Amino acid sequence: MVIKVLDLVGVSRESWQQAAENAVREAALTVDHITGLEVTNMTADVRDGELTSFSANVKVAFAVDANRRKP
Repeated sequence: MVIKVLDLVGVSRESWQQAAENAVREAALTVDHITGLEVTNMTADVRDGELTSFSANVKVAFAVDANRRKP
């Protein structure tokens, strides 16, 4: 088995968890066999002393399909 890893940034106005979930949800639209993720960094925008936007840098791991078409 081979695992590939994508570096992504998810964004949310609600939380870092939702930012990570958004990254996985979007990746799942075009990537099959996602097996896990690692959150590598979390940041937020601040306005008037309030957190206004959350970003989560994530590494999304997915299994390469062994039955994929060969060139």
